[in-house]
Amino acid sequence: MSGKLYLIPTVIADDTEEKVLSPQIKEVIQGLDYFLVENVRTARRYISKLKLGLVIEDLQFELLDKKTKRPQIEQYLAAVQRGRDVGIISESGCPGVADPGSEAVVVAHQLGIQVVPLVGPSSILMALMASGFNGQSFTFHGYIPIDKKDLTAKIKAMETATVQQRQTQLFMDTPYRNMKLFEELLKTCNGDTYLCVAKGVTGSDEYIKTKKIKDWKRERVDLHKVPVIFSIYS
Repeated sequence: MSGKLYLIPTVIADDTEEKVLSPQIKEVIQGLDYFLVENVRTARRYISKLKLGLVIEDLQFELLDKKTKRPQIEQYLAAVQRGRDVGIISESGCPGVADPGSEAVVVAHQLGIQVVPLVGPSSILMALMASGFNGQSFTFHGYIPIDKKDLTAKIKAMETATVQQRQTQLFMDTPYRNMKLFEELLKTCNGDTYLCVAKGVTGSDEYIKTKKIKDWKRERVDLHKVPVIFSIYS
């Protein structure tokens, strides 16, 4: 009988394990000894912090990142076909959502392996929930262009989509470029377009606000070097 592939969420803010992880996640991890992970060091540290009584040295970790090719994934999942359960652990948040774990999920389905998603924190979904924007039609763009010309064009295209399709547009950048992106949004978007800034979601410094662009121009906010999900809507 084939094993199962468990999609195991992790925290998205430091030291929030007790606050955001369900008992089911801990129960599943406690019953596994084989993990496919985006970063071995942080995955080992994550499991250690849960204090489940597991001996980390007895657990098997295999690297699953954006460079992992299908033949390697098939090799990992061969053990699951033989009856061994395996867990996928993302670097942050939920595996398979803006995450290379989705590649293993595709292969698992093709091999007839049962995929079991576990509930956990997702900064994308939580930012959408707290924005007040359309939750029935939305797009997550991931990291948007760095080049100024391309960035401006992307912002304009997303803003157009909010008007023509009534669709929420969610996106992000690397933390050290947050302020540059924020300033470009204020410069490029229409004053009546709504912008939600979701900073440090679930963390002690969590900050989530929705305002019109013209109102954001009157507010000072520090977004430097912290995880932020931006979203716009008209």
